Amino acid sequence: MRLTEFRTLMNDEFGPVRAASLARDHVFAELGGRTVEDALEAGTDPRAVWRAVCEAYDVPRSRR
Repeated sequence: MRLTEFRTLMNDEFGPVRAASLARDHVFAELGGRTVEDALEAGTDPRAVWRAVCEAYDVPRSRR
């Protein structure tokens, strides 16, 4: 998954404002205690980050 696709999925699922806030502020245990932005900056695969977000926010399988 490309980073642009990840950003599109986040915006589609949460809306641009909430997606940006979630990526910047929410710390995910599944990402090693990092935020989305920190995990991506550290080189974590965007697909793994998306999975962590989906699990934490109960995104339906049809939209994963």
